[in-house]
Amino acid sequence: MKGYLHLENGETFTGELAKTSAKQNVGGEIVFFTGMTGYQEVLTDPSYKDQIIVFTYPLIGNYGINKEDFESKKPHVSAVVVYESKTSKHHYEANYSLEEYLKKWDVPLIKHVDTRAVVKRIRKQGTMGATIATEAAVVNPLKEGKQIQSVSVEQFETIGEGKRHVVLMDFGFKKSILDSLLEKDCKVTIAPYNTTKEQIEALKPDGVVLSNGPGDPVQMNPQLSHLKEIVSSYPTLGICMGHQLIGLTFGALTKKLAFGHRGANQPVIDLKTKRVVMTSQNHSYVVDEQSLENTELQVRFKNVNDKSVEGLTHKKLPVISVQYHPEAHPGPSESNYIFDEFLTLMKEAGREKAYA
Repeated sequence: MKGYLHLENGETFTGELAKTSAKQNVGGEIVFFTGMTGYQEVLTDPSYKDQIIVFTYPLIGNYGINKEDFESKKPHVSAVVVYESKTSKHHYEANYSLEEYLKKWDVPLIKHVDTRAVVKRIRKQGTMGATIATEAAVVNPLKEGKQIQSVSVEQFETIGEGKRHVVLMDFGFKKSILDSLLEKDCKVTIAPYNTTKEQIEALKPDGVVLSNGPGDPVQMNPQLSHLKEIVSSYPTLGICMGHQLIGLTFGALTKKLAFGHRGANQPVIDLKTKRVVMTSQNHSYVVDEQSLENTELQVRFKNVNDKSVEGLTHKKLPVISVQYHPEAHPGPSESNYIFDEFLTLMKEAGREKAYA
């Protein structure tokens, strides 16, 4: 069936709608991902909630969908745009083809679209709203909602029996963050996004991780006072959205990038070690470096390409944050030493309590 991708700037791209969804008209924020692999992880990453994802690599789906690489229980994207989609699967672990998986969850897929031209429009004109439809349609201006509430868990859940107890505050966490903490011999309690300090205290953790999540971080403004109490009381690691929330919590501001960072090859320099690592990223917003001037936060990591802030530390508290994804999936894992630094912060804090 012939389909149309309508951009908010008035342009329309034609393609073929695969038989993955009965939906006739689907809207969202259109973004692009530059990785050659990792489409399964991208589709199921809660940070892509309500977004139409354009894959820049020309052939998507050739190794299918397996049972191991999901980042959550279901896909969160609004729709998928590709140049060519593989209808079969060519990997011994594959359980579904890409199109079979999207059909299971009623996610629209439009293919044979000039994805290079679409990406050029986004890079030149910035993030915009878009609609995938079966006919000409008016695109409504992009309005971001409160996506975190729709992807966060509602109940506490504890996993593992490790030496260190970590509370993972869920703003839309990736399963790979949980897996990374379990691999570091941590017991992890997944907590709802609006958890209070009193609830955290009852769990008696050694540290707290603020997870990634979708949308504008200012949607969490009503919870910032609670977050500041939590982050000020426990060794804390913030990842992606969690990093932005740490910035807001201590008085910094965030701003939206023109078209965001989404891919598996973003170079980041660690200003402490002067080492550059390749990172996996997925975000539209960043902490505004100028707004850090009168805070207790300082820049630890920077993006080599556009010099944007990629991570922070607190001058007095055991707090560290990264804008990128140290758990990767998809992407390189050379930045996962941040989890070891977080373990060190917890151990040192425990030692201070023991000898206080």
